[in-house]
Amino acid sequence: MPDQDQRCAWARNASELMTAYHDEEWGRPSRDDAYLFEMLVLEGAQAGLSWSTVLNKRENYRRALEGFDRTRVAEYGQEDTDRLLADPGIVRNRLKVASVVRNARAFERVRGEYGTFADYLWGWVEGEVLVNRFTDASQVPTSTPLSDRVAKDLKKRGFNFVGTTIVYSYLQAVGVVDDHLVGCPAKPS
Repeated sequence: MPDQDQRCAWARNASELMTAYHDEEWGRPSRDDAYLFEMLVLEGAQAGLSWSTVLNKRENYRRALEGFDRTRVAEYGQEDTDRLLADPGIVRNRLKVASVVRNARAFERVRGEYGTFADYLWGWVEGEVLVNRFTDASQVPTSTPLSDRVAKDLKKRGFNFVGTTIVYSYLQAVGVVDDHLVGCPAKPS
């Protein structure tokens, strides 16, 4: 187990769940469309909330969204939306719940165009992880020109809750961008 003081600042002295997420998942490059959809849902749910709040609701989202089955979620109608809005285990913001369905549909359209959502996403960086060498949390940006471009394109494709800050967090989470601090034992690259 890594020394708490060596981890990225947000994962130091964090809950067991948050520490495990940092050490085993955050920033690991993923090209798995199922995981990419899951993280898109969770990052959108985070808007205005803490990551720990959303991470603590992850299993409830998994249950409510049938294992983050994007093809089934894309078919949801009003009855399903009402069911989600009544579920105390997830973030019950009407706009966020509607965005889950809307984004599932847009996700599937991107898959239809590119073959996989991963091909679309990783095409922004020519398939290579962007490795940053930050030594202090204050150096890590909340958005970049890349996240600006990706956010703009996602919106054009019908996604929502994909502003530049959410998109940058998403790029970090799925490993397109490696923002683990230099010296962090969980830094994959």
